[in-house]
Amino acid sequence: MDQGEKSTRRPLEGVRVLDFSRVLAGPYCTALLADLGAEVIKVESATGDDYRHVGPFKEGESLLFQAVNRGKKSIVLDLKSKDGVKAARQLAADCDVLIENFRPGVMDRLGLGEADLRAEFPALVYVSVSGFGQTGPNKSLPAYDIIIQAMSGLMDVTGDVNGPPMMVGDAFADVAGGMFAVIGTMVALFDREKTGKGRFVDLALYDSLVSMMPIVACRALMAGQTPLRTGNRHALSAPFGTYQANDGHFTVAVLNDRLFQTFATAIDHPQLADDPQFGSDALRRENEPDLAAIIEKWASHRDVTAVVTCLSEHGIPASPICSVSQAWASSQVTARNLATPITHPTLGTLTVPEQPIHFSDTPRGGRRPAPELGAHTDEILTNLTAGDAK
Repeated sequence: MDQGEKSTRRPLEGVRVLDFSRVLAGPYCTALLADLGAEVIKVESATGDDYRHVGPFKEGESLLFQAVNRGKKSIVLDLKSKDGVKAARQLAADCDVLIENFRPGVMDRLGLGEADLRAEFPALVYVSVSGFGQTGPNKSLPAYDIIIQAMSGLMDVTGDVNGPPMMVGDAFADVAGGMFAVIGTMVALFDREKTGKGRFVDLALYDSLVSMMPIVACRALMAGQTPLRTGNRHALSAPFGTYQANDGHFTVAVLNDRLFQTFATAIDHPQLADDPQFGSDALRRENEPDLAAIIEKWASHRDVTAVVTCLSEHGIPASPICSVSQAWASSQVTARNLATPITHPTLGTLTVPEQPIHFSDTPRGGRRPAPELGAHTDEILTNLTAGDAK
C-alpha cells in the first residue's frame, strides 16, 4: 500500500462474535465490536430481543434497538429445541467469541454453558455479562440498571445535599458493563494470540459500576469516610461545580491555588486569593457557601455566555449547561464523527452513535443498520449445512 493511501480495514475484521445478549449491556458491548469490524451474529428468539419492543418508535421500528444493535446479523433459533441448540453449538465452533447476558446457570441449562463449550472449543473466548457475576451471594438477583445504581452507592452520592438519592440520567450500569465486557473480550483475544487458548470472562454490572467510582472508593476504602451527596458541587474541591448566572447556570472547575488566584482576578475579587478562609483547596471546600455567594453575586449581572467567555479568556475551565440535543448537535461531535449515518431499508437515513475510539488509517461511518428479526437465519444456517457437507 502506498504511503499516501488510507486503509479501509477495521481493526476487528475477521473476528466472529456469537451474541446471545439482549436488552442493553451485552448488545452495547457487541455494538462497539461491530463498529470496529467484527462480524456479530445476534441470536434471537422468535419474538426477538426485548429492545425491539421498547420505544421510541418510528414507523413501528424501535430506534433504541437500532442504536445498540447496529451492524449485526440476526438469526432466530429456538434454544429450547435440540435443533436450535445444535445449530448454536455449530456456530460456536466457527466463532472467536461468545457473549451472553443471561442469569448465571441459564446457558448451562440450555446445553451451551462455558465449561462444556470451552472443553470442546478451547480457543473460544466465552464472555458472560450478568448483574452480579457468576459467584457471590447476589449472583441470582435480578439486575436492572436502577438496581445496580442503588446497590453500588452511585444513587446515594447523587442528588441535592438535602434531597433524596437520585438515579443518573442514563443507564450507566449497563453501559459500564458493556464497556468492561469489550475490554475483557479484547484482553482474552490478545492472550489467545500468545497461548492459542481462549478464556472465560466473568463480567458483572455491579463490579463495573463500583469500579467506575474511584474517588468515592478512595474515600471509603482508604480514608474511612462515608461519601455524602453534594449536589452540583464537588465533594473535595471549590469552586468546582454549577453556579447561577442571570439567565441560567454555568460550570466552573478550579482545582489548585494558582488557578484560584487567576479565578479571583477574573471575577473582580483579587483579594480572595489572600483571604485565609480560601487559602487552600480544602479550606475553599469547607467555606464553599461563602465563596458561592460571592461568585453568584458577580455572575448575577451577566448572562451565561458572558460568564463563560470571561472565565475562558482567563484560562479557567468553564462551560454552559448543554442539553443532550445541543451536545449531539455540537460542532465538536460533528468534527469527531461521534454519530454517523446509516441507511435503513424502511426508515431511510438514520444517524446513530458510533464507538468513540479513533484509530489511524481507519475510516469512521460506513456501517450497517440493526438487522430485521431473523434476517440472516437462512444465510447462516445454509453456511452451516455447507460446512457439514465438506
